[in-house]
Amino acid sequence: MDKIKKNKKKNSKVKQIVVFPLKVLKPIANFLSEGIVRLERKKKDIASRDPFNDPERVNDNASSDTDAAEQVGHERIKALEKQINSKLIQTKKALSMIKIGRYGVCEKCGKMIDTDRLMIMPEATVCIKCEKNKEK
Repeated sequence: MDKIKKNKKKNSKVKQIVVFPLKVLKPIANFLSEGIVRLERKKKDIASRDPFNDPERVNDNASSDTDAAEQVGHERIKALEKQINSKLIQTKKALSMIKIGRYGVCEKCGKMIDTDRLMIMPEATVCIKCEKNKEK
């Protein structure tokens, strides 16, 4: 059964926060740690495909279509790297939330994140309601 912590608010109301048991958190932490390794490997692999990192690349291409293809390839790689970096940050954040005992608690509103959301996206640090508000 989930443990419950009670936090006193300034107005002396008691707010209950559910804390996941260690036997549930340990596999999640392992999964997130493995995810960080996978993301770092993927980031390195993607960076190696950047046309701008190709040692054979000529800086002053005579052909404009070759230059355009390199530009498009480079921008695509940069977009993928940005996406991976974002996922890495979220994963590391979730891992730190496990370590401090706040995993599953929305960092915006303080309410519990729906377990269905955590099953699909274990790196989630905000509830779906706060995520939707952020997107607006």
